[in-house]
Amino acid sequence: MNQQEIKEEIRRLVKERNALLMAHNYQRDEIQEIADITGDSLALSMEAARTDKDVIVFCGVHFMAESAHILSPEKIVLLPRPDAGCPMADMVTAEGLRQMKAKHPGATVVTYVNSTAAVKAESDICCTSSNAVNVVRSLEADEVILVPDRNLGRYIAKHTDKTCHFWEGYCPTHDRLKPEEINRAQQENPGALFMAHPECAPEILDLADHICSTSGMYEYARKSPAKKFIVGTEAGILYRLRKENPEKEFILPSARLICPNMKLTSLEDVLKSLQTMSPEITVPKDIREKAKATLDRMLAVPRD
Repeated sequence: MNQQEIKEEIRRLVKERNALLMAHNYQRDEIQEIADITGDSLALSMEAARTDKDVIVFCGVHFMAESAHILSPEKIVLLPRPDAGCPMADMVTAEGLRQMKAKHPGATVVTYVNSTAAVKAESDICCTSSNAVNVVRSLEADEVILVPDRNLGRYIAKHTDKTCHFWEGYCPTHDRLKPEEINRAQQENPGALFMAHPECAPEILDLADHICSTSGMYEYARKSPAKKFIVGTEAGILYRLRKENPEKEFILPSARLICPNMKLTSLEDVLKSLQTMSPEITVPKDIREKAKATLDRMLAVPRD
């Protein structure tokens, strides 16, 4: 089968299985092209919970499929590449978090959704890159533990008056972006606006015209009158940015802004997953219920 035939067979099977094909913003272009929905990890999981489809095919990484099952335990959740993990999520364990909680017994644990179900289950509330500051400001506690991303944690700390303890995890893709790469891109593209993801290091965020999640980048690019943007996040976001804004230019400041885990999933993997209805991702009931409580608390926080 050629690529077009594979795409057509995937779409046929999606209909036959009463499935929803979801792709994260960092997936390969050809995966995003055939997906029913693209978005960030939590938005996709919430869509999975709302849909009346029986099957969720999640083109992303492992913790995202876990979140989909946490919010939709009655549905079959397939992850075409179960070896697609998240290095940042793997930097913290439930046991490690328990030890940190013991050192700061009065602190509320705020955990980024980019984490495993087991870590969410040890937490008090979750956050996303777009609502993290709001979530922390909403808490009565004066002291918080921020897990697992130190860069997002420092960004939160800068915008709240809480005492913050950081878990020293990070996203290898965002963390490798260097200020000199931004400076060079700005010199080569005078007038271009630099939008950065809060998973980037503080010295990168200091250079940004706008700091936001991937969803925020789509909105910012769409609404801004600017014609050129330097994009401080994973390369996969360019597909939709360019599709939605054909008259604008989007510049990746570094060739290293590629997440190998996000790029693992191929069309062949999606086809095989739909053919075999595997690999299925599930979360044990005790962990799932505790993890869901942290997501529910987050969703209850009023938005700006």
